[in-house]
Amino acid sequence: MDPYLILIGAAMLVMSILLSPLSSRVGMPVLLIFLVVGMIMGEDGAGGIRFDDFELAFVIGNLALAVILLDGGMRTRAETFRVGLKPAVMLATVGVFITAALAGLCAWLIFDLHWMVALLIGAIISSTDAAAVFSLLQGHGLHLNERVSATLEIESGSNDPMAIFLTLMLVSLLSANGASSLADGLLMLVRQFGIGTLVGVLGGFLIVEVTNRIRLTPALYPLMVAAAGLCVFAGTNILSGSGFLAIYLAGVIVGNRPVRMMPMILQVHDGLAWLAQLCLFLMLGLLVSPSDLLPLAGGGLILALTLIFVIRPLAVFSTLWPFGFNRRELFFISWVGLRGAVPIVLALFPIMAGLPEARDIFHFAFFIVLVSLLVQGTSLAPLARKLNLEVPATGEPYRRLPLDVPAAGDHELMLFPLRGDHWQDPRPLGRLSLPDNTAIAGIFRHRECLPPAPDLQISQGDVVAVFAVPSALRELGKSLSGKQAPRHLAERAFFGDFVLNGDALLGDVEQVYGIEFDELPPELSLAECFAKRTKGHPVVGDKVTLGPVVLVARATESDRVTKVGLKMAES
Repeated sequence: MDPYLILIGAAMLVMSILLSPLSSRVGMPVLLIFLVVGMIMGEDGAGGIRFDDFELAFVIGNLALAVILLDGGMRTRAETFRVGLKPAVMLATVGVFITAALAGLCAWLIFDLHWMVALLIGAIISSTDAAAVFSLLQGHGLHLNERVSATLEIESGSNDPMAIFLTLMLVSLLSANGASSLADGLLMLVRQFGIGTLVGVLGGFLIVEVTNRIRLTPALYPLMVAAAGLCVFAGTNILSGSGFLAIYLAGVIVGNRPVRMMPMILQVHDGLAWLAQLCLFLMLGLLVSPSDLLPLAGGGLILALTLIFVIRPLAVFSTLWPFGFNRRELFFISWVGLRGAVPIVLALFPIMAGLPEARDIFHFAFFIVLVSLLVQGTSLAPLARKLNLEVPATGEPYRRLPLDVPAAGDHELMLFPLRGDHWQDPRPLGRLSLPDNTAIAGIFRHRECLPPAPDLQISQGDVVAVFAVPSALRELGKSLSGKQAPRHLAERAFFGDFVLNGDALLGDVEQVYGIEFDELPPELSLAECFAKRTKGHPVVGDKVTLGPVVLVARATESDRVTKVGLKMAES
């Protein structure tokens, strides 16, 4: 292998990683930076690298997407399915179909293509890339309410398979010159969904069982999960199922079951997912020549803007309106139609099938992804704040280290740095309120480890090491979190000064606080007020305005509000 190629490839990786902090500063998706670096180093750019091996790009693209979906599945919490499963599945199936059909109609009108080729373009660009969305929002420190975040999170893992199904079906119909029937395509759709779901779920449980039964060096557990996930992906493809759906579902099973060394597995897979995205976008940037995009700029821009401003909102509003979303949430989800790696990788399918229009289709998809990243990607964080979709974040430890000792059970070592104004004044360690089954391991200060003692004074700059189980994380974060919330997200500003039980009746609240709620019966509980307004799926941060006051959902459990904040309505 030519050492110069290795040097150039490594230098591109280093350059992209060093430029990645620009993402949060400029408000630009980090994936766009990787894509631009690839284009600069390509045939038309300063690097002058000629790369046109579409077969290699196809293999790398599929493997990279599999790794990204496995990581995304492991980070999808089962609790989010309570709120987001039904709307996300509707958006990822019916919504993708509506997007593909309308985008295909638009492409047919703009480019004067055969109607089936136009539909193929619509199918290719119908999938969104919510992984890019969340990397951008997290870079700005945004935490969306659970209804929005759960819907987007589940959609990100389930809309890719639907777009792949539609693309494969149309490529098959075009390749066969009409020899394949629509019934054959529908059969393939059902087969891929069915086999992908079955193998993914079974494979996920098998990965959990094997990982928990064997004893390995700690560093090998993440590699074991990655290799097993790729086995599920490849095996499902061999059985003519959807490998992408299978590896995502396997990741969901693994991420929501007790698995040995899980924090380390997630930490390593986070790096693997970033490496996969980085390599994928650099390669895709090399694959395209900017000079090939210029002739398509006019029509491509019209199609891209129509997709952003018309087609995605129509798909979102038509599929999500029955599920209790308010207008601000629907508008934001409509704007989160960010296109990413999947449309470009899907555009390789027609090239592999040898379709005459394949190169133009690839360039159309690439151009639309560029416009989407520039227009939507740079405006997501400001829009989320403007629409008031943020909720106060729960404190996360700086680091979690699993204890691979049978006697320790599920306990982990968690490190919490003490930051912010809350910790400026020293206080004794014994005054900390800690959950049951939790113990202080030590205090780190100025590179020294201090043994815990009730009278030890702790303050800003110290790091508290705690032995705790994952279920205690939320309560620990509340006590030890080092993050200082913005003024508008501080607890009293967001939830109000008064905390009420969800079972409290409106009539009792009227008597205690001297407030009249004429529009609702007094025998209605506060929890029932939220259930009526949200169609049975309230989340933290939901608000109900009753005359002069605002009720804010402070805690929920099994689709019921258990704690309610009360504050005066802004005049």
